[in-house]
Amino acid sequence: MQSILLATVIALIVGLVLTPWVIDLFRARGIGELIREDGPATHFVKHGTPTMGGLILIAAATLGYLGAHLRIADGGIRFQSLAPSGMLILGVAWALGVIGAIDDLAKIRRTRSLGLSKRAKFIGQAIVGFALAYAALEWTGLTSRISWTGTDLGFLPTLPKIVFALFVVLLIAGTSNGVNFADGVDGLASGSAAMCFFVFTIIGFWEFRNPEFYPQLSPVSPSGLLDVAIASASLLGACIGFLWWNAAPARIIMGDTGALALGGALGALALFTRTQLLLIVVGGLFVIEGLSVILQIIAYRGFGERRIFAMAPLHHHFELRGWAEFTVIVRFWLVAALTAGLGLALFYMDFLASGGGG
Repeated sequence: MQSILLATVIALIVGLVLTPWVIDLFRARGIGELIREDGPATHFVKHGTPTMGGLILIAAATLGYLGAHLRIADGGIRFQSLAPSGMLILGVAWALGVIGAIDDLAKIRRTRSLGLSKRAKFIGQAIVGFALAYAALEWTGLTSRISWTGTDLGFLPTLPKIVFALFVVLLIAGTSNGVNFADGVDGLASGSAAMCFFVFTIIGFWEFRNPEFYPQLSPVSPSGLLDVAIASASLLGACIGFLWWNAAPARIIMGDTGALALGGALGALALFTRTQLLLIVVGGLFVIEGLSVILQIIAYRGFGERRIFAMAPLHHHFELRGWAEFTVIVRFWLVAALTAGLGLALFYMDFLASGGGG
């Protein structure tokens, strides 16, 4: 528990202290947000707001994770070994953050709100997903099963490795795009992601403390569930620290750099806690945002350019229907809190149903 709290605090402080310096640096270098021309008119005031804030967000999480492994012993500082699972979670965040940074830089260079093509972005996500699947199977002792909460492993078959790898690709692409879709109003993505990371911190620690109910997730195995909880806690702290400056009116925007990274980290956390299916509930807001985009595309292309929503993702629909941006943010945060809380409740209910709690 001490390591989890330390990771959160370090990442939070780094985010709070260093973000203003990054804001001034990016503003001086002209690294500013470009607004969609077909977006809500109220967003044009955001033009030029420093973007790519995801870089400081990922850096803060990394420093929090590493700092939590430092120990003072025998009059000196000792560095505890890092588990592959925790390093892979942050590795996924960095890899997708690089893809997002390339996308953000392309937008800035072209002075348009269009960066990488959808195909190029998906290829990058697929490479990260395949690499994660391979590393998870080879380095952490993870097996190729998907699960609801980690206690139902015996009811699900072991997937062929290639099928499992394809599942991981879809998991990473889905989560990273879901958070990216939600990153359209100030603080929505970072605040909602913080709620999900809070839940996964609890789940990771709970599984670590109850190995008898999660035999294939034992803390003595290479899966390193305590490190998973520490990685999630560092991401939680980083999101809170960043949100201080990202809340409306935002002084900095995370851009695709941060959105893809946070989404990918959520997918990796679900993978290592074996809550891949529960992620649909925990990250319910991101699922809703993603589905709104998919439904809009199906309606537009399949039914004679008809639209279900005034604009997708869904938060823009309500903005165009007259909701103030702050109203959209708060109400969507409430949805995110409800789905994250429901996911945690379902996790605990499954634990009780498995014989836990006495």
